[in-house]
Amino acid sequence: MERELWPLLYHELRATATGFSQKYVQIPAWVLLAVSLWAALHDRPIGWACDARNWSTTPLRPGKLPSPSTMSRRAYGVGVGLLWRALEERLRCQGRPLALIAFLDGKPLPVGGYTKDADAAYGYGAGLMAKGYKLHAIWSNRPLPEAWEVTSLKVSEKTKAETLLSQLHGGGYLLADGNYDSSKLFDLAWEGGWQLVVPVNHPNAGKGRHYQSPHRLRCIDLMRACPGKADFGPSLYGRRTAIERSFGNATMFAGGLGPLPAWTRRLHRVRVWVWAKLLINAVRILKKQGLTSSLQ
Repeated sequence: MERELWPLLYHELRATATGFSQKYVQIPAWVLLAVSLWAALHDRPIGWACDARNWSTTPLRPGKLPSPSTMSRRAYGVGVGLLWRALEERLRCQGRPLALIAFLDGKPLPVGGYTKDADAAYGYGAGLMAKGYKLHAIWSNRPLPEAWEVTSLKVSEKTKAETLLSQLHGGGYLLADGNYDSSKLFDLAWEGGWQLVVPVNHPNAGKGRHYQSPHRLRCIDLMRACPGKADFGPSLYGRRTAIERSFGNATMFAGGLGPLPAWTRRLHRVRVWVWAKLLINAVRILKKQGLTSSLQ
């Protein structure tokens, strides 16, 4: 993975960093990102990537590496975060145009139950109670999620979906599971140009006396199979398995988004670790799609 992906990722990082500068710092922000990405690519702690001896396999490296204390002090700041976001958007736009179908779901990132991590919390993860974090994401056909966030497991998927929907652009159908069946989410999705589609199995769905979003009622009508009626809704929803492939593809290769390592604890560190893994996966997807010429 290092030999194939690092040159692409490094050159893309340097190209993105040309528009960024910070006053009164000896180590520029792109160096901090390079160290974080190098550590994530090799599934090693940040301190490991601060040692020049661990960069001997590549000539593509910063001239001066930061110390672990510098990384702890600066790597999670707002200025560096803006560069992370710019690099993410640059890679996302290298892919295909946004499709008319997107997928909303969450991926649990559990840690041990005896962890002292104050940010990790108990919640539902993959059908059972666990302790840790969750990656909430809206995926489509591009190499990175259209919107994503990392929270503790106790944060409701519906609550975090409100934030993700405010970041979603374009328009089309947004497929999700029954956890997102909420009139508020249907209205928010529609405001952004998306029709939320979830499974509706209860025969009395949409007949309650409380507020019923008209876009939820449309979803119910789409999903109910009637004699002589085209099964557009069920056929459309059958494509929701693509979200499982998106999460699966992000974890199935060396250097991918596997279980959280023991040294990645506290929310800000988990978020940067996940961010690095998503960017690494994006470069891998672009290379696989033959779009890497634009990254040179």
